[in-house]
Amino acid sequence: MRIADNWQDYCLIDTSDGERLEKWGNISLIRPDPQIIWKRSYLSKEWNSADAKYIRSSSGGGHWEYTRDLPESWKIKYKNLTFKVKPTGFKHTGLFPEQAVNWDYCTELIKNAHRPVKVLNLFAYTGGATLACAAAGASVCHLDAVKGMVEWGKENAELSGLKDRPIRWIVDDALKFLNREIKRGNKYDGIILDPPSYGRGTNGEMWKLEDCIHELMLKCSLVLSDEPLFILLNSYTTGLSPSIMAYLLKMTVGLEFKIEVEAEEIGLPVNNTRLAIPCGNTAIVHFM
Repeated sequence: MRIADNWQDYCLIDTSDGERLEKWGNISLIRPDPQIIWKRSYLSKEWNSADAKYIRSSSGGGHWEYTRDLPESWKIKYKNLTFKVKPTGFKHTGLFPEQAVNWDYCTELIKNAHRPVKVLNLFAYTGGATLACAAAGASVCHLDAVKGMVEWGKENAELSGLKDRPIRWIVDDALKFLNREIKRGNKYDGIILDPPSYGRGTNGEMWKLEDCIHELMLKCSLVLSDEPLFILLNSYTTGLSPSIMAYLLKMTVGLEFKIEVEAEEIGLPVNNTRLAIPCGNTAIVHFM
């Protein structure tokens, strides 16, 4: 497992009985996590002093319960990047801290390329990977189907001092955009994808990962440059194991390029147990 252990403004304090206790800056939150199937026999006092807790509803969704007044949003840093954190109605905060291992990986590849690098970030959410690549010197095309997420990404770029970097901010459906890029002949040296299990495009198009991911990866192989640097595919979909992701990439991108694939879990260290919890899977394409 590749572990995101370089955070200073974020900490996964503890996990127990379907929940995780986290510190985001100086604010502590309790959020549900269905993979936490163990129960701690002893819980630290920090659980009782959390600032807010997300309560799931039996009918779907949920709400936050606050033990003190909190700002609507606040900022945390990762190395040279600054992000806006905000509790949302779907338990998320606008940031997946385990992704920092992937930000670091892309940063090193771009810096060591010693040439101009163009990166396409699909399903880009609030722009963690976009900002990491831009800060490393790449020009980035940031795409998400949700306008609010793209606007959030722009805010993060401004907070990180990257407002004037070469970033294209696009609100669009990923497959439709790829088809247009193929026709236009636009090419990218690196592609990052973090597709949801389910979702909708800009015009309500249904997205189901298992049904769409094969075509998506075939399209991605057609917008790669003659000297591609990397493809990074991340997934939180249950059942899409690292081995399945590696096989998929070899049966799509591997038909056009000679590649090797590194695929494994990514995760976060748990402060109170000195263990690490898996938080998703990432497959990385290395070009030969």
